[in-house]
Amino acid sequence: MSLHVDLKHRFRDFAVDLDFEVPEGITVLFGRSGSGKSTVIRAIAGLFKPDHARISLDGRVLCDSEAKLFLPPHKRRVGTIFQDARLFPHLTVAQNLDFGRRFSRRDVPEREVAQMVEMLGIGALLERRPDGLSGGEQQRVAIGRALLSGAELILADEPLAALDEGRKAEILPYFERLRDEIAIPVLYVSHSPAEVARLATTVIALEAGRVIGEGAADLVLSDPAVLPVGTAGAGALLRATVHAHHADGLTELSAGGAALFLPHLETPVGHPVRLRIAAQDVMLSLDRPTGLSALNILSGVVSQISPTQGAGVLVVLDTDAGRVLSQVTRRSVAALNLREGVRCHAVIKTVSIARDNIGA
Repeated sequence: MSLHVDLKHRFRDFAVDLDFEVPEGITVLFGRSGSGKSTVIRAIAGLFKPDHARISLDGRVLCDSEAKLFLPPHKRRVGTIFQDARLFPHLTVAQNLDFGRRFSRRDVPEREVAQMVEMLGIGALLERRPDGLSGGEQQRVAIGRALLSGAELILADEPLAALDEGRKAEILPYFERLRDEIAIPVLYVSHSPAEVARLATTVIALEAGRVIGEGAADLVLSDPAVLPVGTAGAGALLRATVHAHHADGLTELSAGGAALFLPHLETPVGHPVRLRIAAQDVMLSLDRPTGLSALNILSGVVSQISPTQGAGVLVVLDTDAGRVLSQVTRRSVAALNLREGVRCHAVIKTVSIARDNIGA
């Protein structure tokens, strides 16, 4: 199942003009505030009529301006999760879930309800009302209500933006399960590089109402030309497998045969993980360094050097573990005589990889 969006609309001081596909899994619309992300969500949900649009979900047309076809929101089979959960305060969790179930075009068996409740970890909450739930618990209930409505597409409009870091850490694993276990597309809006790296299978980067990058998350996030949240958001996404847990409190990962060490993870040996390494946390050395406390040293070849604002430069290094970005100064590039094709080493401090940059 996939979603196709061809959308053009002009506001008084802003215009969107984009065309993209959303496959199964989580596709993240990534960009600065004002880049057009929420406009896209509103158009797909049927909350306004664009100047020009053809939006189809697995071949079923939701909107076609040329044919003057515009399905109202309640007929689109689209579930929306907002920044605030928007649960009915006078209903229990179970009753809020049942409200979503009433909108399904089919009878949802109790077995499916039970599986969804287990997946979201809300079994102990069913008799409680929303005012007795944390923000993260409310969002998990909102996800369940959207799924039980028979939605063929989930729209998540910055669903973690209103949560503190603790609640974000609580709910991110449930979005990972949603990505891996539910066979429908999820279009997720975010401007957080850490969220994107943890959740996205596909990234669509927006800038000023245009698509500036589209594709697999690890390729788009490590492309210096695609920095919709600025250089501060630059970083690389690596895919690895848990290789061992050591007695000194470190977990060893294997990424393309290269070893990486992190503070202890609860993930079992053999399980895959993905981690984001921020460009500002990567140092470069021509020779393999010795006498350093840093444990993570990756050898690779410089494939791209991209100047940024001021004295900064982004260096792209292709390693066995994957593409790594390093944010250094122009002076450092000159001192090391870095250029495309030069072999050097990326040095990454073990503790610099934040817990929220590591996901399943």
